[in-house]
Amino acid sequence: MVLIIDPQNAGIAGNMIAGAFVDLGVNEKEMKEVMETATADFGGVKVNIEKINKNGIQSTYLDVETVDGSDLNMINFNESSDSENKHFISYKNFLDNINNINKNENNSDLIDNQVINLSKNVFKRIASSESIIHGKSIEQIHFHEVGAADAVADVFGSVFGYYASGCDEKKVIGLPIALGGGTTSGSHGRIPIPSPATLEILKGVNCFGGPVNTELATPTGAALYMELCDEFKDFQPMIKTQKVAYGAGKKDLDFPNVLRMIQGYSVIDVQKIDVIETNIDHLNGETLGYLFDKLFEIGARDVSIIPTIMKKGRPGQIIKVITKPMDTEKILSTIFEETGTLGIRVYPQTHRGIAKREIISLDIDIQGMKKIRFKIGIMNNKIISSRPEYEDIRKIASTTNLPLNKIIEIANFEIKKHLENDYNNKF
Repeated sequence: MVLIIDPQNAGIAGNMIAGAFVDLGVNEKEMKEVMETATADFGGVKVNIEKINKNGIQSTYLDVETVDGSDLNMINFNESSDSENKHFISYKNFLDNINNINKNENNSDLIDNQVINLSKNVFKRIASSESIIHGKSIEQIHFHEVGAADAVADVFGSVFGYYASGCDEKKVIGLPIALGGGTTSGSHGRIPIPSPATLEILKGVNCFGGPVNTELATPTGAALYMELCDEFKDFQPMIKTQKVAYGAGKKDLDFPNVLRMIQGYSVIDVQKIDVIETNIDHLNGETLGYLFDKLFEIGARDVSIIPTIMKKGRPGQIIKVITKPMDTEKILSTIFEETGTLGIRVYPQTHRGIAKREIISLDIDIQGMKKIRFKIGIMNNKIISSRPEYEDIRKIASTTNLPLNKIIEIANFEIKKHLENDYNNKF
């Protein structure tokens, strides 16, 4: 399965991405819940989701309004004293608030660790671009409290949509971005469009100016695009289109101000990945466990730690990581820094054949109705596997005090019955 993000017509912004995911089929109520819950520690937002027509194209629009009704840019570089800085939040404190989202009493179960970790990566891209532009450390970057609420809503909504639609199991392809043009006023006076932050974030991918003198690509939209896409192409590849979705932008232009997403099946489902390996024999279990978690946080697709026997009969481990090619450098840096190893093997551009995958949700009666997502594997139009998502199973086991294996047994029974009835596929 392939998802194409097409920002060639009207650029890209966070609410356009989230809107397109709703148009693709993500549940509206769940999207609204995630966006409003995630911003609770940032002042809060109200989200209204509606179908609108943008110059002849029916699309989904997410109107994100901060609680006090303000409309400010999220990132501001500020060196004033704390007493003068009451409306700004430091990058460190911002991340602390993000980390505490799923610890809050009123947190949504829809905001799990994978949503939080990918959202943090998006904000790190934005803050890193600003630190480069201003020539300051990332710790000196400050977010405006009101603008932060709006951006948190857009980022968490988009990342939730990415996982809820199963895009973490699809190949996501980005087409070139229309940037807009002209100038705009910011906290540092008049600046060109695209903004310096947007250009810094989009280094290495194809984009173009125009077709109007206004901002079409925002830093938030650009950072999401870079984090969600597996690869970038100049033209749409050959696919069998299954569904087309449109997320509407706020501005009314003389052409459809929409972001398009195209979901379909590729002729050959092959992903390009990098495989990274190193042998170690000097780390304790705590350090290995920390490294394991950190590699996933910064973008690894899979991590294995394999016992082995090294020279002179010493027991050791092989650390093996599968990653997107665009994340290889930061994976390498992290392994060098955390292990002190002197050499790492990289197998670049490895082709990985993958079965087509779909995510479906079932409401199952386990001491009350519980929603469980299942990953369905498909090959040659036949279902070859069905597995419940671990995070859903874990949460239900925790809240019901039933054994994890019992929850898995119930889930597997229900999905088998569902597939036999709805897909006419016998296991």
